[in-house]
Amino acid sequence: MELDDERCAYAALALTPGIGVRRLSTLLAACQTATGALRAPVAFLESLPGISLAAATAIASRSIEDGRRALAQVAALGGHAISIEDEGFPAVLREIPDPPTLLFALGDISLLGRPAVAVVGSRDHSAYGGAVCRDLAGVAARADLVVVSGMARGLDAVAHTAALEAGGATIGVLGNGLGVIYPAANRELYTRVGDRGLLLTEFPPGERPGIGSFPRRNRLISGLARVTVVVEAAEGSGTLITVGTALDQGREVMVVPGNITSPTSVGTNRLLWDGATPLLDAADLLEQYPELAGTGKRSGSVPPRPTLTGDAATVYGLLESGPLGLDEVVRRCALPAPQVLAVVTGLELTGHLGRRGGMICRGDGR
Repeated sequence: MELDDERCAYAALALTPGIGVRRLSTLLAACQTATGALRAPVAFLESLPGISLAAATAIASRSIEDGRRALAQVAALGGHAISIEDEGFPAVLREIPDPPTLLFALGDISLLGRPAVAVVGSRDHSAYGGAVCRDLAGVAARADLVVVSGMARGLDAVAHTAALEAGGATIGVLGNGLGVIYPAANRELYTRVGDRGLLLTEFPPGERPGIGSFPRRNRLISGLARVTVVVEAAEGSGTLITVGTALDQGREVMVVPGNITSPTSVGTNRLLWDGATPLLDAADLLEQYPELAGTGKRSGSVPPRPTLTGDAATVYGLLESGPLGLDEVVRRCALPAPQVLAVVTGLELTGHLGRRGGMICRGDGR
C-alpha cells in the first residue's frame, strides 16, 4: 500500500474520535479532499452541517502524520488497511447503521466476501455450552460458512478454535488494535487466527481496549454475519449487546436453550421467552442458508474406523446401520448424555460423523 498524503489524511480523519461515515462524507464533500479537511480552519469546519465545535477542534488537531503512522504500523505487521471507499471493504458492513470508516486486517481478507455466521457466548461457560459451541462452529465451518466471533476467552475462543480444527475459516473481531493481544491467554489463538483466518478491527495498531471498545466491536461481529447464534449468556452479559446490535442491523438471531438452573443460561432463556428463534440442533443453522445446506463437509477422505478406540469406536459403530437421533445413541451406548455429546462433537470435528435431517450419521453420509 502506497502511503500517499491523501490516503494518510483519510486515515487520520477516519481515526478521529466522533468522525463517523456521515461526518466524513460531509467533510470530503465540503473540502473536496481529506488533505483539505485537515487543513481547514476550525471556524469553517464548525459551519458545516453536523460538525460541532468539539468535532471541528478534534479534526484541526489531527495531521497527515497521524494517519501515516497508523498505516505504516499495519503494513509492518503484514496487515491491510481497508477504507469504506475501497473495493475490498465488506459489503455487509456498508449496510449497518454505523459502519466503520476504516478497518485494519491481518490475514486472509478474502474471507470478508464470504457468507458468515457469528457464534457468541459467555466467557465463563458451562461444559454444555462448550460442547454445543464446538458442535455449531464445526458444522458451520464444514459447510463453508465463515465463523465470526470476538476473540475473547470462553466461548469466543471455543468457536474460533473449533472452526480452525474443522478445517474451516474464522474471523476474530478485536476490541483493540492489531499487535495487542487481549486477553493475554489467547496469544496462541491470536497467532493461529492471523495465520489461518483473519483478525479484524477498526482500532489503530497498538491501541489497547478501553471503555466502549467492546460494544463497538460487537456491532462488527453481528454486522459481518447473516445470523448471530447465542450459545450461552448470563443475565446482563455483554453477549446480549451483540444481540441488540444484530437486531438493530436487521440480522437474524438464533438462541441455544439452556438449563433453567444454570446462571450462564439465564440471558439466553430470557431471549427465548421474549420470542427469539431457538436453535435445537446444528442442522437448524444450515437451514438458514439453503444454498449451503447441501454442501456438508469439505472434500477429502474420512479417516478409517480402525483409528477409533474406546467410546468413539462404540458410538461410530452404532451408526453403521444408519443415522440415529442423539437420544437413541445415548440409550444404546448406556453412557451419560454429556459424555456421548462430547464424543459425538469430537467425531464431527474430525469428520467421522455428520448431521442429516437432525440425525447423527457417519461422515461418509451413510
